Amino acid sequence: MLVHQLFDDALARTPEKCALVFEGRRLSYRQLHRLSDALAVLLQRNGLRRGDRVAVMLENSAEFVVSLIGILKAGGVLMPVNPLTRPAKLAYLLQDAEAVALITQRSLAECFEPALARSAALRLCVVVGGSEGLSAAPLYLPFPDETDPEGRAPLPAHSIDQDLASLIYTSGSTGEPKGVMLTHANMVAAVRSVLGYLPLQEADVVFSVLPMAFSYGLYQAILCLTVGCRLVLERSFAFPAQALALMIGERATVFPGVPSIFAILTGLHSLQDHALGTVRILTSAAAALPVETIARLRRAFPNARIFSMYGMTECKRISFLPPEDIDVRPASVGKGMPNQDHWLVDDQGCRLAGPAVGELVVRGSHVMLGYWKKPLQTAQRLRPGMLPGQSVLHTGDLFRQDADGYLYFVARKDDIIMTRGEKVSPREVEDALHELDGVLEAAVIGVPDPILGQAVKAFVVLKQGCAYEKRSVVRHCLGRLEAYMVPKHVEFVPDLPKTDSGKIRKIDLS
Repeated sequence: MLVHQLFDDALARTPEKCALVFEGRRLSYRQLHRLSDALAVLLQRNGLRRGDRVAVMLENSAEFVVSLIGILKAGGVLMPVNPLTRPAKLAYLLQDAEAVALITQRSLAECFEPALARSAALRLCVVVGGSEGLSAAPLYLPFPDETDPEGRAPLPAHSIDQDLASLIYTSGSTGEPKGVMLTHANMVAAVRSVLGYLPLQEADVVFSVLPMAFSYGLYQAILCLTVGCRLVLERSFAFPAQALALMIGERATVFPGVPSIFAILTGLHSLQDHALGTVRILTSAAAALPVETIARLRRAFPNARIFSMYGMTECKRISFLPPEDIDVRPASVGKGMPNQDHWLVDDQGCRLAGPAVGELVVRGSHVMLGYWKKPLQTAQRLRPGMLPGQSVLHTGDLFRQDADGYLYFVARKDDIIMTRGEKVSPREVEDALHELDGVLEAAVIGVPDPILGQAVKAFVVLKQGCAYEKRSVVRHCLGRLEAYMVPKHVEFVPDLPKTDSGKIRKIDLS
């Protein structure tokens, strides 16, 4: 089974059903099929070979969904790129991946034109919106549309499930960009495991503002097209009220988000005026969902079941908390998803038994092949397992596991704060800060201190119109935390630096 073949059942069952809604445009499953065929033919006629990387630098759009399917049909490897990427980084990504083609949009010309001139392997640029007036460095072609002749089918690509399906670059919260290599088998396994616990139905309407350039947003399209439901795409969450109106107008039943999106949404004064009763599923990933945000979501979406999840690009998803457990264990990200083994190890790599804190290790068919052209980083992340020939993923994340096997995120291994000889989990302090009314977001790090070794420092983003003194925040924490965990420094900031996928980038805090 190949990734694009997951969509065949929905196409056969309901070819005329609406598959995608974007900015008033509605595409059926048959239209997506024809457009993706046209793109695959275009790529093959211009030299795309099995395994070639095709970069897609587009905002959320119908063309992105068509590109996802069309590239795979042609035998290529999907390489999503954040449309906010700057020219120097884009040039690096294209050169590193040896991408042969770029699919992008005219409005991003100031970024992609300088990068193309420095990309030796790239020979084709497909532009949404036309290429008039652009330099003639590569071959420019327009993106196919509904006026293209029908009935053109791509040549068989002869791909197998061990071939790469995607190359997703991630810098995470600390490092340089690394290309995560995911095979068709990896991605199909991830889809099947997610659908093993997430009860999507053909009648669902999934409303997504998540960037398709990143794993969580990309899989919204893959899951929808696999199940046969409708995907409603919004460019971003830059205008929350506008997004909310679209969600309500389309009678969305599923809303995937990240903690920062949910924090903004539940902070809207007008939220209580909107009817959100059609939403039956909320999912959250990218970072652990604060306990107070969960409580606010339950009030705002009275009929929704909340799935708090944890994952990483290197394997898509790792754990989920069943909605019926969210009141009992609101701080947990649950247990491992279907068809996966996981366990905790200590600093020496020894497996821990029973309730413990350690690094999370994952084994499963959804685990990446490795990092593109980075054998040393691959060896650090993928290590030998207990059986000969087996490799397992060391996540680099510390978790606590309780007696019942539920996981609780503690910190990135590099984020643990050592103060007064004690270990402090930033997550525990951040949870306490989120309990303070008016706190929109919070991040906690350790900073050098001549007496303490490291001092706890909190960065706090307040809701509009809210104000606190630093001593009020400290006093609040003293009532909830042990003394050594209470922030010595509190800084109020307008926002927090984030990675392209929405995770707080603590390396940029000081």
